[in-house]
Amino acid sequence: MPPPFAASASRRRRSSGRRRVSHIYQTSLFSIKHFLTIRFRPAMVPSTENTRPANAGVALGSKIRALRQRLKRTLDETATAAGISKPFLSQVERGLASPSITSLAGIAHALGVTVQYFVETPSEERSVCRGDQLRFFSFADSANLFARLTNVPEGRQLEAILVRMPPGQKRSEVTTHAGEEFLYVIEGEVALTLEGKSFALHAGDSAHYQSTVPHSWVNTAKIESVVVWVGTPRLF
Repeated sequence: MPPPFAASASRRRRSSGRRRVSHIYQTSLFSIKHFLTIRFRPAMVPSTENTRPANAGVALGSKIRALRQRLKRTLDETATAAGISKPFLSQVERGLASPSITSLAGIAHALGVTVQYFVETPSEERSVCRGDQLRFFSFADSANLFARLTNVPEGRQLEAILVRMPPGQKRSEVTTHAGEEFLYVIEGEVALTLEGKSFALHAGDSAHYQSTVPHSWVNTAKIESVVVWVGTPRLF
């Protein structure tokens, strides 16, 4: 039979062992819990405003600032018209804050564009017309051939047309409408009439006039004349 102090020592060792096991168990649980908390903690979601955005936010801010400066608008004017504060607009332009949809719509309205202007990504399909892909069309009452030099995304007002005019055609009908027009002669000779006054345009010549002025033009050369017509608003 072991002495009493031996039994007591044995009990102390068993008790100490249980405490060590309990400590190890608790430590392990803490470590696992800590790992799970860090590993699977939900990502912090930034607010829609007053936070530093990624590269897209910087690009957006640069686009807003470039348009505002091109229109010669001050930060004060633009912010007031957009219904936001001047400091916030300044942060947006510098890429230090990201506007909400409502704020961006206000900025777009203040600068005379739509939200699409700021989020649209340039692409060849929307912005570029290749010469070998031109498609000519015509109208029943004219021998002229027309090819569109601009794409037709919504919201754009400017239109450019390549016009091929065979010789011997009658003068176009005198017309007036809202907008303005630009004419550039590539080949041949064209007679442009503005309010009854005729101007002879040769290759390299151009003309710019308000569409509200009665106007018409005709090929006066003995060969095909080719011109680029640019106008607004869109007619086709």
